[in-house]
Amino acid sequence: MQLTVFPLLSERMEGEFDVFEALLKTLEKNNVKLEEGDVLVISTKYISNSQGRIVDLDKIKASEEGKQISKKYQLKPEIAEIIIRESDKIFGGIGGFVITSADNIMAPNAGIDKSNARKGRAILYPKKPYQTAEEIRRKIFLKLFIHVGIILVDSRLMPARVGTSGVAIACAGIEPVLDMRAKKDLDGNPLKVTFQAVVDNLATIANHKMGEGAESKPFAIVRNSDAKITDRKINPSEMAISPDQCVYVRGLSNPPNI
Repeated sequence: MQLTVFPLLSERMEGEFDVFEALLKTLEKNNVKLEEGDVLVISTKYISNSQGRIVDLDKIKASEEGKQISKKYQLKPEIAEIIIRESDKIFGGIGGFVITSADNIMAPNAGIDKSNARKGRAILYPKKPYQTAEEIRRKIFLKLFIHVGIILVDSRLMPARVGTSGVAIACAGIEPVLDMRAKKDLDGNPLKVTFQAVVDNLATIANHKMGEGAESKPFAIVRNSDAKITDRKINPSEMAISPDQCVYVRGLSNPPNI
């Protein structure tokens, strides 16, 4: 059967709220029902809003380190300070952007975003995204008696590419990668290192339909994806590798001696 994506129009929410209750209302409003085997994709910004992960920039006081980062990368001091607080490691950057890592998720400016936030505010990444995804998955099962996958999606710049793509920040109820090793290509050669990033691929497909601006579509249902739905708890290490194992980080950290 053909893969289909149903982006769901939802009301803008203010303050902390229950994502599951908002989902039920959104499904009813869009006259759509979740089905067994569906993958529900949810915007990380929506999750962050529900958790109150929004900061007033005028209440942030920059530390000395924050001021140094601000000056070095031409950032506002309060933004630089939040980046420091939200990051495990800072690799470097350019004017306006700092490349960071937190929980093995690499992102410019620690994923901080001022879009879809009131003026003078910024949205941070969600707290405990894997736990959040798992809680939503369980609530859906207990309420609707169906097994679905959950993906929390963000948009991300990709190396040497124009524009953003969807990327899975966390998932639950869905096998995140497909191990293709030992399978054969068209010429019969065995694949040695290939893993298919299932949840990232679905995140990109859904993100394309959900939009990046004022669409107000924080949910999308991906149907007939052929992804493997599971009840087991997903470990974050299954989707991410440490930066020192990343081919881009290692390659750029070791320029050729010519």
